[in-house]
Amino acid sequence: MRAGSVRAGDDGLRQGRTDPLSGVPDAVYHLDRDRVLTYVNTAGEAMMGCSASEMLQRPFFATFPGLRGTTVEKTFGAVLADGRPRVFEYLHERWDHWFEMRAYPDSRGLTVIVRDVDDRVRSDLRRDDETRQLTAVMEALPSATVLIDGDGRILTANRAWVANGELLRTNGIDAGGVGDHYLTSMARGLRRSDHAAIVAGVSRLQAEPVDGPAGSFDYDYSAQLGSAASWFRLQAARVEGSPRIVVAHTDVTDQVRDEQVLAWKAGHDELTGLPNRSTLLELTGAALASGPPDGPGTALLVIDLDGFKTVNDSLGHEIGDSLLNQVGSRLADQVRPGDAVGRLGADQFLVLARDCDSSEAASLAFRLQTTFRLPFATSGISVPLTASIGVAVSRPDVTDPHQLLSDADAAMFAAKGSGRDRVHLFSPGLREAARWRLEVATRLRGDAIDQLVVHYQPVVRLDTGEVEGVEALVRWQHPERGLLPPDTFLSVAEETGQVIPITRWLLRETTRKAAEWAAQGLPLRMSVNVSARHFSAETLVRDVRVALRDSGLPPDQLILELTETCVAEDPTRAEDQLAVLRSFGVRVAIDDFGTGWSSLAQLFALPIGTLKIDRSLLNAAEQAVAGETGAVLSAIVGLTRTLGIRSVAEGVETPEHLRMVREAGCDLAQGWLLGHAMPADEVPGWVRSVQAAGGDLCALALARCAVAQAG
Repeated sequence: MRAGSVRAGDDGLRQGRTDPLSGVPDAVYHLDRDRVLTYVNTAGEAMMGCSASEMLQRPFFATFPGLRGTTVEKTFGAVLADGRPRVFEYLHERWDHWFEMRAYPDSRGLTVIVRDVDDRVRSDLRRDDETRQLTAVMEALPSATVLIDGDGRILTANRAWVANGELLRTNGIDAGGVGDHYLTSMARGLRRSDHAAIVAGVSRLQAEPVDGPAGSFDYDYSAQLGSAASWFRLQAARVEGSPRIVVAHTDVTDQVRDEQVLAWKAGHDELTGLPNRSTLLELTGAALASGPPDGPGTALLVIDLDGFKTVNDSLGHEIGDSLLNQVGSRLADQVRPGDAVGRLGADQFLVLARDCDSSEAASLAFRLQTTFRLPFATSGISVPLTASIGVAVSRPDVTDPHQLLSDADAAMFAAKGSGRDRVHLFSPGLREAARWRLEVATRLRGDAIDQLVVHYQPVVRLDTGEVEGVEALVRWQHPERGLLPPDTFLSVAEETGQVIPITRWLLRETTRKAAEWAAQGLPLRMSVNVSARHFSAETLVRDVRVALRDSGLPPDQLILELTETCVAEDPTRAEDQLAVLRSFGVRVAIDDFGTGWSSLAQLFALPIGTLKIDRSLLNAAEQAVAGETGAVLSAIVGLTRTLGIRSVAEGVETPEHLRMVREAGCDLAQGWLLGHAMPADEVPGWVRSVQAAGGDLCALALARCAVAQAG
C-alpha cells in the first residue's frame, strides 16, 4: 500500500506505515476541507488506474475532473457545510457506470467510500422497467391482477384489484394492496380449504428455481363481493427468469351461473319444466333407499298419451307442445303432496308416489286418468286425449329405480295392448317382453347375424313407371320364431351397439347382390339404411369403401339412407362423414322425412341427394280438407327440386296416394301398391316380368286395382 505523504501536522497515516484499509474492496478517499486528497486505499488506486503518489496532495476534482459541477461536488460541499453524512448513487456519464458514494465528515474534512454498484443498479433498473411494463399490461387487463415478489409481497396491483378491494371493504374485509403480503391478504374472506389450495399452488411456484422453466397454477374459488357471491378463476404464473409471480383473478360469475342454469336444465324437461328421466330416477332411488322395509312402498306410474303422434302430425308440433304442457299441469294438480311428476320424453310422463301400496297406487292411477275426461283446449281447438297408465309398486327385493321403472313401463305396454285408455298394474308375467329383449341383445352378440336375411322393396320412377332401384330391408330368420320384422330386434341392436356389425354385414351383402344383378343386365340402385351409431363409431366411411371395393359396385349405385333423427343426434359428425362419402360418388338420402321435425336449414346443409317423404304425410294428406297437406307435399317437392335433390314418396299403398305424389311432382315412389319387399332370388324375375309387361309399373298397379274393384 502506498499511503503517500500528508500535510504537516496530520497525525493520520504516514508514508511507510501499514494501511489497515488495504483489504477493503470499496475505494476509500480522504479529502481535507479544501477538497485536497490526503488518502487513497488500494481499491481507490485500482479504480482510477494510477498510484496514490499521482493522486495525493492534489485537489479531488482535479484528479476526477468529470465530477466537477455534478451532484458529487454539491453533495461534498453540503457534507462539509452541515457536518451530516450523505449516501447516494451516481452515474458516471463518461464511464457509463453506477457507483454508490458515502461521504462522512470529520474534523479534518471528509472520508468518501465509493462502491461499484453498476450490476445491482442496472439489474434493479431492468427489474423496475419490467415491473413498469407488467404494470402497464396489468392495467389493461379486466381481471383483478397483482405482481408479487419472491417474498410474496405485492409489488403492484391493477385497477380491477383495487375496485374489488373496495367491494370487499363493504363487507369489512381488507383485500390488501402494494407492500402487503399477498397470501395473508387472500386469507381474508376465503374458506380455509380455498386458501390452503391457493397457498399450496403459489408456494410451489415460489419454490421453483429462477433459471428453470416458469410454472403456472389455476384454481377456482368463490368470494362474497358486496351483497352477492362471486366466482373467480385464479391463474398464477411465474415471470420467466425471475422469482416474481403474476396472479390474475378472473370473474367467472356469469359463466358459473350459466352452468347452474344448464345443470337445472339437465335435470328438467325443456318443454314443460318438469323433472326429467334422470332426475326422477334419482328421486326414486332416494325413496327406495329411505323407505322402511316393512312399510308402504314406492310406486311409479308411467303415463303414455294414446295416439299423440297423430295429434302432432295433424295439428302440428306447436299445438302438440301446448297440449303436453297442459297434461303436465293437470297431472301435477292431481298428485298427493310429496309426490313428483316428470316427463320421460315424447308423450310419456312419470309420477313418483312415495309411501304408497298397490291399492293406493291404483287409486292414484284412476284419479290421474280422470284428468283426461275433459278435452284440452288450445289455439281455439278442443282436443280429446286419453292415456294408458302402467303402475309398479316396489317390493322388498326391488331396490333399483331402473328396475321399478322397467316394471312400470312393461305395465304401460300391457295397458296399451289391452285397448288403450287403460290402467294396468305390473305382474311378474309382464317380464316376458323384457326377457325377449334380453334374448335379442344376447343373440345379436352371438350367431344371430348369420341368421339375418335381406328383402328388397322396389323404388319406381313416377314419370315412366320404370323400376330404378330397391331398398334393402333386413329380416331375422329366427330358428324358433320364424321370420321376424326389423322392429322386433333393431331397436335392441341400436341400444347395444350391435347395429354397427349388422350394418357392416348389410353393406357387404347388398353391394354384392347389386353388382351381381348389374352383371345380369339389371342395374338397380341399392338403398341401405344407416344408423346414428355408425356415425359416432366413425367407421362408416371405411365400411362403405370396403364393401364397394370387394363387390365392385360403382359408388353411384349405392344410396345410404339415414333418418332426420339420426342426423339431429350429431349433425357435425354426420356432415363430415357424408361429405367424404359423397366425394367419391356415394349418394345420400334422408329417410322418413316428416317424422323427425328437424331444421330444414340444417337438413339441407348436408350433402344429400334424395329426400324420402314419410308415409305419415301421405296419410295426413289423404285426410286433409281442401288438399292443404297436398299443398305442403308440393311445397316440399318444389324445395327439393330447387336444391337439386330428388324426392321419394314412401308408403304409396293406394291409387289415391299415387295420384297425390304424382300431382306433388315427386320423382320416385315405393310402397305396397307398387311392390312388396321380396327375397333376393325373386327380384330379377319380378323386374323382368314388369319389363315384359311394358315396363310402366305405375300403370300396371293401377290396372290391377281397377280389375280388383270391378271384380
